Amino acid sequence: MASKGSDEKRARGRRVLRVIQFLAVAAAATVAMGGIIYAGQRAEQFLIRDARFNLAGPADYGQQSPDLRIEGVTFASRWQIQRVFERDFGRSVFLFPLAERRRELARLGWVKDDSIVRTWPNQITVRIEERRPVAFIQVPFGAMFRYALLDPDGIILEQPAKARFDLPLVLGVSARDPIDTRAEGVHRMQAVLAALGHLAGGVSEVDVANPEDIRVRQQMDNQSVLLMLGDQNFATRMQTFFDQYPVIHKRVPRATTFDLRIDDRITAVTEGGSNVG
Repeated sequence: MASKGSDEKRARGRRVLRVIQFLAVAAAATVAMGGIIYAGQRAEQFLIRDARFNLAGPADYGQQSPDLRIEGVTFASRWQIQRVFERDFGRSVFLFPLAERRRELARLGWVKDDSIVRTWPNQITVRIEERRPVAFIQVPFGAMFRYALLDPDGIILEQPAKARFDLPLVLGVSARDPIDTRAEGVHRMQAVLAALGHLAGGVSEVDVANPEDIRVRQQMDNQSVLLMLGDQNFATRMQTFFDQYPVIHKRVPRATTFDLRIDDRITAVTEGGSNVG
């Protein structure tokens, strides 16, 4: 009996010892975790409050921030891009809301894509991928209209000051159309120009309103002519027109519209609406 009682006492002693060891380890871990949290809070406050981490604003109105680098900009407005970051000037880059600023940049017309890099201690680099205009589009301007630019995604872009673009005007696409409809019209125009290849050099307008009757305006010598190309064989029909134009022009010098929708046949449409085959 004495031996059994001694064994139980030793077992209880071992259990108590394990509990004490566990509590000691838990206490040490708690102290260590508290130290890590405290150190982290101190480090965070240091990054927030120390002026060395602040993003400097422009020295004067109209100037750029020395700590905000903007790359990849040709036609987009640097002023509009810098305005996105106005709330960040004078604050630590540690607090910089990168995802939010990227969303704001994406709302700017010429910005197709962007990336933002935070460089310690206090610099922000913005890299912009600009949209690529492929055509002009007519947009309402009071009772009249003006010209803007259009990219392959159907995005309407304001024409930058002092920038010149040698692009065709796309007709049959309206600024009031949904963006998907505009994109579809632009893709149709691009497909026609791609099919024409080098023959598209003098094309100034592409009317895609009717997919079965694509029309292009072409410069011939000192005259602008409208060519009705139909829905296929664009390059063949235009090449035939180029080959036959000197003879046609002698026969009907005042004709400015030509129907090429039937292969190997060119019909000149005169002012009165009569046709000359």
